[in-house]
Amino acid sequence: MFQKPMEKFKAHACTLPGVMAVEATSNRSLSRHTHDQFGIGLVLHGAQDSTSGRGQMRAVKGDLITVNVNKPHDGRAIDDQPRSWCMLYFEPELVAAVAKDMGHSAGSEWHHPVLKHAQAVRAFTRLYTVLTDVHAVAGRDVAEQELFEILAPLLGNEQRVSVGPVHPLSKEIMQAKARIDAQPQEPVSLAELAADAGWSRFHFLRSFKAATQLPPHAYQLQRQMQLARRLILAGYSVAHAAVMAGFVDQSHLTRRFVACYGFTPGAIANLRKSTS
Repeated sequence: MFQKPMEKFKAHACTLPGVMAVEATSNRSLSRHTHDQFGIGLVLHGAQDSTSGRGQMRAVKGDLITVNVNKPHDGRAIDDQPRSWCMLYFEPELVAAVAKDMGHSAGSEWHHPVLKHAQAVRAFTRLYTVLTDVHAVAGRDVAEQELFEILAPLLGNEQRVSVGPVHPLSKEIMQAKARIDAQPQEPVSLAELAADAGWSRFHFLRSFKAATQLPPHAYQLQRQMQLARRLILAGYSVAHAAVMAGFVDQSHLTRRFVACYGFTPGAIANLRKSTS
């Protein structure tokens, strides 16, 4: 039986700079998208399926879930039933610093999109509490200690997921990505990108999608939303940020934001106001 849409998304300010918290309950299936932050979360109720470059996974209550920076993924409700989860999103520089201290390279990524690990779950719960409690006396040192506990299994080799062949980035694809990353708000056609690479449109499209898991237009849309998020956090209004990021207007940005993330850009604006 079809269930009525259920939506509850709330963004929280965190006591540690470079971290954002989100709590959600929803039976919405989130479309394929990316984040410009690392994400670690915990399924609190229900279950969901997701597909990424690391394969198709099901996460149930008590599982840790993760997302890597700029890696496409989705999130699908099972039988239209709501699931609840909480997430912590970390700026890449923060994760790189912690990973380096643990003996990993600065470019390390989470190995496990879904992880059953009781010790890491307890550490995540403590970390989430510390970071979202404005009255907590624990500071950065305590938060980093809990983060070390969580990252040990995520960066380790246990239960590593096999995802098949890896498509290396060619010089042409790297140049195309750099062009979009530098100015995501500027329209650029498939024909232009293919011409820059010296390839046919068909060959460029197939190569770009193989390397990034997204066609160029979808890749650019993700970068536009990430740019809008950063502009809002920098103090611009949602309407102004939308236009600066290349969207037609605020409603255009909002529709795209909700489809991918579940919450509105206004939630980001409210988060900024609560920390200012």
